[in-house]
Amino acid sequence: MPTHLPAFLVTTWLLAMLPGAGQAVMIRQVLTGGLRAARGTIVGNATGLLLWSVAAAAGLSAVLLASPLAYAALRIVGGIVLVALGVRTLLAARRPAPEAEDARDVGDLGEAGAAAVPAGGDRAGFRSGWATGFGTSLGNPKAGVFAVSVLPQFVTGSGPVFLSSAVLGGVWALVNVCWYLLFTWLVHRGRALVTRPAVSRGLGLATGVVLLALGVAVAAGA
Repeated sequence: MPTHLPAFLVTTWLLAMLPGAGQAVMIRQVLTGGLRAARGTIVGNATGLLLWSVAAAAGLSAVLLASPLAYAALRIVGGIVLVALGVRTLLAARRPAPEAEDARDVGDLGEAGAAAVPAGGDRAGFRSGWATGFGTSLGNPKAGVFAVSVLPQFVTGSGPVFLSSAVLGGVWALVNVCWYLLFTWLVHRGRALVTRPAVSRGLGLATGVVLLALGVAVAAGA
């Protein structure tokens, strides 16, 4: 069964807080789609982490990482996903920023505003966010490396190893959900500032450049 759970919680929390593709994507989602899209992205990211954990428990990701060709293919796909997000972010940053009233989350508009927004738009935003988070998570080979090399260190040699690994994967995903919920809430709270045209454009350009750089680094194996 899992052991040293407090140490595992601290480790995964600190790793989640490290600046990287995840945080850049979350900032982009909050600014372009609001909290609904960001929450979908959080769930999609957690789904990807769960799949990495199950794959590691089953030994599949170990086989993947042992195959240079398969690992390179996954790395390149992950880099392409990040580069595509970076390009879209840069293109969006070049367009005029929307008015603050149009950019607010549905939850901040009150009952009348919520009624004016079709429910299908919310669902579509959540689904689109989920796909973005899921693709970013699965396309991140570092998540696979963590699942293979770090996660097993917190599983004892006795007992159901597969179940223990899956449970730790669930804890890992939950920790990431908690951090990103806090992170996106903080970004959203500061939206009045970051949606100002100059600030929004600068933040969008910076986020796009970061995503592009991360995508190139992932694809190149840096």
